[in-house]
Amino acid sequence: MITLSEENYLKAIYHLGKRGSLAVNTNAIADRVEAKAPSVTDMLKKLSEKELVNYVKYQGVNLTDEGKKIAASVIRKHRLWEVFLVEKLKFSWDEVHEVAEQLEHIKSDKLINQLDDLLGNPTHDPHGDPIPDKEGNIPKSQKILLSQINKDVNCFCVGVKDSSARFLKYLNKNKIALGTPIHVMDKEPFDESMAIKINDLELMISKEISNNLYVKIN
Repeated sequence: MITLSEENYLKAIYHLGKRGSLAVNTNAIADRVEAKAPSVTDMLKKLSEKELVNYVKYQGVNLTDEGKKIAASVIRKHRLWEVFLVEKLKFSWDEVHEVAEQLEHIKSDKLINQLDDLLGNPTHDPHGDPIPDKEGNIPKSQKILLSQINKDVNCFCVGVKDSSARFLKYLNKNKIALGTPIHVMDKEPFDESMAIKINDLELMISKEISNNLYVKIN
């Protein structure tokens, strides 16, 4: 039986290590799960004993195939619940993360599979992140950061790198959501700020903003 805390560690390693394949150091994990290094080390030893991670002291940790499977399942549940909260309960995209953090630990496969069917088997969550399928496979998504788009190019928003409530509220305030068309009017060489047009609204955004918005070119 995997505990809630163990699932959170597996999910953290999955995110930090390119879907769990690359070795991650304990300090990075400690920052992600907001725990002290000795507690992280103890947890990694437990996960190693359960054959969910490959852990060698001072060399980092990555996930075993079973660890990847469990982490992908938790992420799948989290993102499906986010879709449900937005589409069915009319939550805004800056409100769903904390609720989904609680719901992602529900163990019933039947419930999650029926939730998936109810929602029409979505491939992405409300933030544009891909949803793993039942086998843990993640659909490929061709997207780039807005900061990489050149002047006079049209694109549209397909996701966010920063899914914090603070950033999402900023996007809501400026009428930026998934599918929003964006025209890059100008780029400032000095600080890489951008002048963009969203429908009829012209807006200056910083490099920090453009570095956290994923787009596709029209």
